[in-house]
This record gives sequence, C-alpha cells and structure tokens, in this order.
Amino acid sequence: MLAGHFSTALVAHQKFPKGTLLYFLIVSQLQDLLWFVLHYFNLEPTAPSDVFDTTLSNMTVDMLYSHDLIPQVIWLLIIFIFGKLVFKSTQIGLVGAALVLGHFVLDFFSGHPHHIFGADTADVALGLYATNVYLAIAIEAVFCIGMLWYFFKEETRLGNQRTPKNKAAIIGLFVFGIVFMLTIAKVSFRELFGIPSIDLGFNSSVPTLIMTYLGMILYLNFFVSKYKNEMEV
Repeated sequence: MLAGHFSTALVAHQKFPKGTLLYFLIVSQLQDLLWFVLHYFNLEPTAPSDVFDTTLSNMTVDMLYSHDLIPQVIWLLIIFIFGKLVFKSTQIGLVGAALVLGHFVLDFFSGHPHHIFGADTADVALGLYATNVYLAIAIEAVFCIGMLWYFFKEETRLGNQRTPKNKAAIIGLFVFGIVFMLTIAKVSFRELFGIPSIDLGFNSSVPTLIMTYLGMILYLNFFVSKYKNEMEV
C-alpha cells in the first residue's frame, strides 16, 4: 500500500493526540522508509533502476529486513521504546507499534511479496502487485474510503471544524495516491508517454520514491493540522 498506510496515521493521531501527527505519519510508513535506506546499503536493491521503466507489476525487491515477518519484531520493539521515551507514554509507544503491525497486515492484502525471512521461506503476503495489481489497488481504494469516512465522521463528533477546501485537500492526497498507482500499475511512464531511454540525472526509482513519500508526509502534516475546535472557539 501507499496512501492506505497514511490513513491509519490520521486516525491514530485523532484518537491519541499526545503523539504528534508527524510521528504517526512516519511510523505508519516505517517499513517503506527502511526499504529506501536499505536499498542504498545494497541490502534491498530495487529494480528497475529507471523510474520511467518502473511499474507496480515489474518492480522487484527482496524486502528481507524491512518487510519480512521476523524483522517486524525488532521494528515493533524499537518503535514502542521510542514512542514511550519521547512522548513519556506507554500508550503512544503501543499505538506506534500497532501502526507498524498494521503496515505489515495491510501489505498482506495489497503489496509486494513478503516472506517469513528470505525469499526461500514461506510467503506471508498475497503479493498482489505481482499477480493481480488492479485487485491490490481496489483493496487499497476501499480501505482509504472507509478510513477517511471514519476520520471525518469522528472529526465532526469531536467538534473539529474543517472547511470544504481543507477536506478536499486531504482527500485529494489519497485520490492522487490511488490514481498514481493505477497509472503505473502495468504500463510504465516510458511506454505511456514515449519517453526515450536517456539518463536525465533525476530518473532513478528510489530517489523518486523518497521524494514522493516525503512530499506526502509533509503535505498531510500541514493540511490535517488545519482545523478549528468549536469547543475552543
């Protein structure tokens, strides 16, 4: 998943505001952010290297340390300890760990193949990006709709006033995520737009993914924080 993980962060912050939204957004995408770092250590090399050749279906990466089952225990413990120490709250530590676990569970239904520990061990995910990418995207879209409906419903109950423009900005990010995934599901940008095979210096896959994720995190951190609580007005 891409956008779907972010929706869990919105609800987590809504329920447990002591933890900052930025913290929850980062934790919800922890495994993917680890994947990008590990790529540069050649521990989880990602192909194709050219983003214009990349589709969800043809992207290959053995997410041994970031996404496989056994390492999740380590990431859960690290996030729990971090949340507990930084926010001085066992509850926030547990919520952060729950988001990490939630990322793993959601990827079971919509994501790349994951294993117990290594490609030669049993599968622990459906791997629909490789086998049925449009079903994977449909699952993510339905999940996002459900989570956003619940988020805005609870915002109203809590007295958090959001303008139509603010709601549209938040929803737009998730629409972008789904449309972006549909665009590159099976057809690369090179095929779609007839881009010649030239190294433009900025068309590497992982740096582009990093910029996309960071942009989405900062965008949501800005717009989700823009509301008025009618109890305080």
